[in-house]
Amino acid sequence: MVITSKNEAETLAAGAKIAAFLRGGDILSLVGDLGAGKTVLTRGVSAALGFKKGVKSPTFTLMNIYPAKNIQGIKLICHIDAYRLKSSRDLVAIGAQDYFDDPEVLTIIEWGDKAKDILPRKAKIINIEQISESVRKIIYQK
Repeated sequence: MVITSKNEAETLAAGAKIAAFLRGGDILSLVGDLGAGKTVLTRGVSAALGFKKGVKSPTFTLMNIYPAKNIQGIKLICHIDAYRLKSSRDLVAIGAQDYFDDPEVLTIIEWGDKAKDILPRKAKIINIEQISESVRKIIYQK
């Protein structure tokens, strides 16, 4: 699926559209340049799953856990930001892998390409390409 977004509202809507295809146990690897819209897309996914409060990129904490409304078997959202990782061992050290196999958790990893050596094969990749200052191409490989 390819979605073109011209603004933040459309990126949020794209996240909601993608959320409809997700199930508990899924892992999303978000890949894109700085400012491409990874956190905004995460907000859209999270809102569609019932968490509408203050999703922020966990750049310094590396990982945040949000409650979901048990939509499609998703009870928790594990939001990871791998931007500052020195190596994927940093995620192992904070217990991120514990969430990868949990059938009630959706794991979303911003900068997932920095942790690809520990991601399960089932991880779904979303590439966000910045076409211009405001236009993004969101490519979701189901």
